[in-house]
Amino acid sequence: MTAASPNDGAQGVQSTQKPEYQTRQLPSVLPESGRRFSVVRKVRLGDVTPKGRLRLDAVARYLQDVATDDSLDGGYDEPHSWVVRRTQMWVTNFPKYLDQIELTTWCGALGSHWAERRTQIKCDGIVAIECAALWVRVDFKTMKPVALSPELIELLQTATGGRKISSRLEIGKNLPNLDSNNATSQDWPIRFSDMDAVGHLNNAAYWEVLEEYLGANSGQRAPLLATVEHHGAIDPGNKVRIVTQKFDGRVVLRHVLADNAVAAVTELILG
Repeated sequence: MTAASPNDGAQGVQSTQKPEYQTRQLPSVLPESGRRFSVVRKVRLGDVTPKGRLRLDAVARYLQDVATDDSLDGGYDEPHSWVVRRTQMWVTNFPKYLDQIELTTWCGALGSHWAERRTQIKCDGIVAIECAALWVRVDFKTMKPVALSPELIELLQTATGGRKISSRLEIGKNLPNLDSNNATSQDWPIRFSDMDAVGHLNNAAYWEVLEEYLGANSGQRAPLLATVEHHGAIDPGNKVRIVTQKFDGRVVLRHVLADNAVAAVTELILG
């Protein structure tokens, strides 16, 4: 995390630059026009903690499901040829067991080879969770990004209101060394049931690490902002450890491979 030097500018004048994590962009608003897709579902037993709170990894699965349903309903070209680069969740309140929730999804922004999928989750008619996921369109044979087709752009662009988005990483840059800030490390076994149809660790499985952290640390649960950023794939047989570090105002958890390469970065900001 970068910060201004005490010697920058006039001597004795303290910098008012906000820490990088405090400048996270808020989610785009629900559009008045353009394509939107909604589904209603109940929070089931396998989606909650022992106290009945909806888990974040379950929310991630909901996001995958509604994205697939929207893509099939909208007749997207190559609806399955997308990989997620970043997912953010702004949680105001957590739905609970057997709550009926409504998920509404739309395209929040476009790039050349990627798009932001926004999803809003309501419970009892009130917005409980806002989500934004950056998805990159890829050729599954080469796993390289491919440009969005004109037909897809035409289908999605009205809902964006002209908003554009970059694919650059946000939380994974400028982090300190893995052994600094009183870092803790624990092995994280990768299970066969964690793998998806592409043969990589499923997006929702990354969120289980954050749920383990929340389960081991009692206290505030909402409001919170949680982000998972993907730097590389985790494949069957990979040895993974989770490195946890606390900074001023946030917690960062990293999926680290045997060669110390970081496969994913998770950030938690409470309040």
